Amino acid sequence: MKRKLVIAAAVASVAIGAGTAAAFADDGAHGTTADVRTVRPAAEAPGSTEVTAVEAIAAALKARPGTAVSADLDTEAGDDDRGWEIEILGTGTTSYEVLVDPATGRVLGTRTAGEGADDADDVREARALLKGSGVTAAEAAGTAATKGFVTSVDLDDDGAGAGAWDVETDGSSAKERDWNVALTDARLTTDRDDDRHDDGRDDDGQDETGDDD
Repeated sequence: MKRKLVIAAAVASVAIGAGTAAAFADDGAHGTTADVRTVRPAAEAPGSTEVTAVEAIAAALKARPGTAVSADLDTEAGDDDRGWEIEILGTGTTSYEVLVDPATGRVLGTRTAGEGADDADDVREARALLKGSGVTAAEAAGTAATKGFVTSVDLDDDGAGAGAWDVETDGSSAKERDWNVALTDARLTTDRDDDRHDDGRDDDGQDETGDDD
């Protein structure tokens, strides 16, 4: 069974700017704007989002150098953490979350992720999965951008010591799709769990339930 590696963020309550991203502590890293080559997706961005996952990751890494292991877009109105949330591995078992404005690419703030034993284990597991990998989170996002606007990139563990980048896109028909991007060669494949229809059949019309009747 696959599971996304998620490191719990420490709770913080220091406001940034005009009340944006109130849950992110201001550590002097905000104010940075992405200075990267624009990678345009195959579909329109949701809402007023202008910044792609690739651009958001680049901006976050400029504020907090390290290894990006996830990027998730939150566009819910009224959410204090609205924007791109980028998780970055620092040194040792330290990890950070960086909030990036989805309209401008400006880094709004950073916070240190949880420092419990489970969080440290997740960091070590993420490093083990990425060891020898030639594909970064940004590269995985760029690969999947040909299928739609990328809304999330996460490192997945399949439970057998292997893993892949799990990428979600919004297509031109507004249908969300999940993709797997190989850690070694950026090979893009459809997430099998995402291929199933509500009637128990896959995209080829085959019955996945095992019932021949």
